[in-house]
Amino acid sequence: MVETPCNLDVRQIQELLAHRFPFLMVDKVIELEPGKKAVGVKCVTFNEWFFQGHFPNEPVMPGVMILESMAQVGGIAILSAPENKGLNGYLVGIEKARFRQPVLPGDQLIVCAEVTAIKTNICFVKAEAFVNDRLVAEATMTMALRIQGNE
Repeated sequence: MVETPCNLDVRQIQELLAHRFPFLMVDKVIELEPGKKAVGVKCVTFNEWFFQGHFPNEPVMPGVMILESMAQVGGIAILSAPENKGLNGYLVGIEKARFRQPVLPGDQLIVCAEVTAIKTNICFVKAEAFVNDRLVAEATMTMALRIQGNE
């Protein structure tokens, strides 16, 4: 697969995703092959809102937030394709999720997501998250595409 370096900042990410603070979990995109693959970065800081209640004396990034980061990078891969302009991606399934290492304040989470199949408005994504080149989480996800604002 051809790697396409890029540098999407948070404003450009917000053009693709409907997410906003505090649920935008991708700070930048460093590789993008529209409709096929994306690599995103989440800088995990001690000031993240979820650390207030998730083991405050020994903060660990909640697994569900890692999964959300992975889903959003997958969404960026899907929604960056020109044919998907104006659509939203909804997470409808998570399979084979595994958490290998804790993610701590100060870590830089690198998320690699690859679109493995698209069937009409259903997309399948394999995602992996790394810290310092160590696999910390992985999952396969299913997403449904819908027109923005459609019930």
